[in-house]
Amino acid sequence: MSDPKPTPSPAPRPWGTKRILSLALAGGLLAGALGVYVMETRSGNETVASCPAAPALASALDAAAQGEVAAMRPLETPFDVSALAFRDGEGRDTTLGAMRGQSLLVNLWATWCAPCRAEMPALDALEREAGDESFAVVPINVDTGDDAKPRGFYAETGLRSLPYFRDETMGVFNDLKRQGVALGLPVTLLVDGGGCARAAMNGPAEWASPDGQRLIDALKGGGA
Repeated sequence: MSDPKPTPSPAPRPWGTKRILSLALAGGLLAGALGVYVMETRSGNETVASCPAAPALASALDAAAQGEVAAMRPLETPFDVSALAFRDGEGRDTTLGAMRGQSLLVNLWATWCAPCRAEMPALDALEREAGDESFAVVPINVDTGDDAKPRGFYAETGLRSLPYFRDETMGVFNDLKRQGVALGLPVTLLVDGGGCARAAMNGPAEWASPDGQRLIDALKGGGA
């Protein structure tokens, strides 16, 4: 299987992502700076039916999606992502359902995706500052082939707080694409403690910011 070939997305990013985009541009990665589309490959996962509505949570997430995280939008039809399968850092099979009970920020990324690479340090900082028994960042690498590049990126970038997860089949991305929430990379989901995806965005954000923290607080609060 060959690696998907990224092409630039025409959609402009909100003003809050300027710092991330400047990092990507400084590295000479203009082609991927605005987010990248992904060609579909095979899928080994299944998303499940819609979840119960949670209007209070949807309202809280919508209100908190400001500034640096303004692109995040509550899903009109939340859906269960517990069955989405990938591998952990030891190569063992796992699912999002194994993390039930925690609110999750699930981020799909690849080493060939410039905005993905640019936002990973911010995700690392978010996990370091906010990660606990009630919340976790779940970055899932979707590079095809072996994992030398993503593991090398962790080492080169000094990512110490983020766990390492991987889905070389692109199955997670393709299932989210069928749900209409994944247009390209990076794609980020906010998942409640019951395993339901409640909000999504395509493109990078400055997660290690007061705006990012307020959004995570709204997710953890469940709309209370």
